[in-house]
Formats: sequence, C-alpha cells, structure tokens
Amino acid sequence: MNNILRNFYGRCTDIGSLVLTAVTFLALLAVIVGPGMALMSVVQAEAAPSRAATATTPPQNDGFPEPGFVIAEGSTAIVITDPQIDFLSPKGVTWGVVGKSITENGTVENLEALFKAADETGMPVFVSPHYYYEHDHKWKFEGTLETLMHNIGMFDRPHALTLEGFEGSGADWLERYKPYINNGKTVVTSPHKVYGPDTNDLALQLRKAGVNKVILAGMSSNLCTESHMRGLIERGFEVMVVTDATAGAITEHYDGYSASLTNFRMIASAINNTENTVKAINAAYRN
Repeated sequence: MNNILRNFYGRCTDIGSLVLTAVTFLALLAVIVGPGMALMSVVQAEAAPSRAATATTPPQNDGFPEPGFVIAEGSTAIVITDPQIDFLSPKGVTWGVVGKSITENGTVENLEALFKAADETGMPVFVSPHYYYEHDHKWKFEGTLETLMHNIGMFDRPHALTLEGFEGSGADWLERYKPYINNGKTVVTSPHKVYGPDTNDLALQLRKAGVNKVILAGMSSNLCTESHMRGLIERGFEVMVVTDATAGAITEHYDGYSASLTNFRMIASAINNTENTVKAINAAYRN
C-alpha cells in the first residue's frame, strides 16, 4: 500500500494529477475498508434481537421476510377449522394427544376470543367442519390418520341429511362456541373429508362473499389447519395464521404443533397471536 501511494505522489506535478491521485486513493480505501464495513453490518445484524416464532409470540429478526397482513373491512374473514368436541374437549376422542398442546396454547379460550371479536365488529366468520358419515367408513384406502380417525369414530354422524345423535357428540361444536356459530350469520361450509378445503365448498363460499384475505385458526394445526392454509393460498387467498388459536398432537415420538409452526412461518403472509390479532381486528373496524 505504501509503495503504491509513494509512486502516485511521486508523479503528482500538477493540480490534475493531485485530483486524480486523491480519487484513486479513495477508490483504494473503499476496496480495503468496504469488506470490513460489510462485515460490521453483518455482525450488527446478528447482534440485533432475534427470536423464532412461538405459539404466543410472533417472530423477530428470524432471517425470513415478513410480508405482513393488513385487515381490510369487507374483504377479510376469519376461517376456523374443526371447532368440535372431538378435538377441543377432554371428552373428545383425541384429547389424550392434543390436550397438552391445547392447554399450553390456550386454544379453546383464544378461539372464543376470535369468535367474540368477529361478533362485536361484524367481521364474517366461516367454519369448515370435519364430518364422517357411514358411507365414508367404506373407503377402500386411507392415510395413516384417516385410518386412526375412522377406527376411533372421530367426527362420526349417521347421515348427511340428519342431525340425529349430533347434539353433544364428538362431531358437535364446543358448547361455548354455539352462540357464535348458530347466530344466523356464521357460514358453516360442507365438511372437508381429509384435511384441506379441496373437498368442501369453503373457497366458493369465501369468493361469493367477496373475501380474499383469511385469518385462519382452529384444529388441528399440522393437519386441517395447515392444509387449509396451503389450499387457500394455492387458490389465491392471502392468509395469516393465529398461532395460539390452534394446537397439535404431541406423542412420544412426534410433535405435530412444532411441525406446523415452522410451516406457518414459512408459507403464510403473517403469523401472530390472538391478542394482537383481536387488537388489529378492532382497529380495522374502528377505521
């Protein structure tokens, strides 16, 4: 470096040469200092607070973009998957594997908070339920958890055209949600049969209502909820997921909720907790 500068200054005999020398020196300085400054920027970024998403806290500086989700009155709706006894009640057939996640996330209470916020503001709500009728038990092939659900009689109803035995069954709504679902305004779609909305009329009902943005919650996180997120996004809807208004099965070897949380973060436009989501709903409708 010294030899280079000495050589330049030794040949500087006029103002033009001095100017050229100064410019050249600054260019050399930028080459030398630039990488160091870039390294400092990286170090500073790494030193900034960083936090992965959890059920109750949104991500922060976790290395992924945050596209965001703006609630728009008239074109945004809440979609809730499977708010049913078999998932959300200790009396339900899956409580042994989902109960821990539901309790830790406060899922039952958080779903009610979303229902209540929608009821108070007039935000539309769509419920996408899961029902199995007698003819569904005659399927010739099934996936792993389809087989399990059929074996334990999950979401069973005798027939599509009767509510016989529905009240209080595992297919019924949790009692605390009934005032919000049976209010004459909430849209209850036809049942999805596996996990996603591909097998029901949810997308049609949303489009007919002028909805293109969805706040998604419900059960079960890595099955129906995640499948609805994927299915709706594939059909051109903008989706955010309320991370503590869902829960997943946790067994000795597998954690369904953790698996879904990663995918919610990587796929949805935004993820957030119930408290922040309710505040955003109320703010949107005040405007």
